[in-house]
Amino acid sequence: MDIDRARTFLEIVHCGSFLRAADRLHVTQTTVSARIRTLEEELGRQLFVRNRNGAQLTPAGREFERYAQSFVQIWERARHQLAIPSGRTSVVALGGELSLWNPLLLDWLVWMKQAKPEIAIHAHVGVPDQLLDQLRTGVLDIAILYAPKLLPGFRVEILQEEQLVLVRTVAKDGKPDAASTYVYVDWGPLFAAQHDATSTAFGEPGLFVGLGPLGLSYILRAGGMGYFRKGVVAPLIAAGDLEMVEGAPEFTYPVYAVYPEASEARIDLQEALEGLKQVVR
Repeated sequence: MDIDRARTFLEIVHCGSFLRAADRLHVTQTTVSARIRTLEEELGRQLFVRNRNGAQLTPAGREFERYAQSFVQIWERARHQLAIPSGRTSVVALGGELSLWNPLLLDWLVWMKQAKPEIAIHAHVGVPDQLLDQLRTGVLDIAILYAPKLLPGFRVEILQEEQLVLVRTVAKDGKPDAASTYVYVDWGPLFAAQHDATSTAFGEPGLFVGLGPLGLSYILRAGGMGYFRKGVVAPLIAAGDLEMVEGAPEFTYPVYAVYPEASEARIDLQEALEGLKQVVR
């Protein structure tokens, strides 16, 4: 089976449309239709039912999905293995959201170098949907995310239940910054629901940001307060640059590892996951 046909099939499943799949694959809709028609002829089964709302899998298509997924993952795994650097035994490709790289995934990279130097690492940074796409298509072996969507054929394992805490800058005289501007950081829909349901005494946000490290860097330079990961702000609190806002609610913010079920037999991937758990502990 042609790898492009398998990728095209999975993209249609993901998008629910031949047209959207063509846009994402940067090919024409005619090319997408031709690939699926050839695939259906090879298999002797219709895989999709097309209508004005898009494309839906037939029973044969649902059955074929897991095989297509495995085929693409095996192909990407073969590409990675053939590119193993000299002196290494295998490659693990891991991707994570930007706000998770420091310190969690940075600590993991250091742990892997010290404990498993024979494993080469491909490190990726991206937004959740992009990382899940790369995981689904076999580019990544593991994705580290805050709120992953459930994908068939993938295992989701919780790594850490971190707390989001409200902190504010401290003036040079050691007193709280009386003019603190509240910076709202978008930590996702779960945080938004919990945040909106909680009565707040710190006023309307003066700034909205979509990235935790950006919001934190801003208040450290310009002053203000906002919700940030407890593990990240702890050193800044100890140094006297920030302080906790007493009485403010805290929110749980779990971190998950997502990886293919079929790769559980891979020793290198299990060692990488163990490294993540060691770093968290």
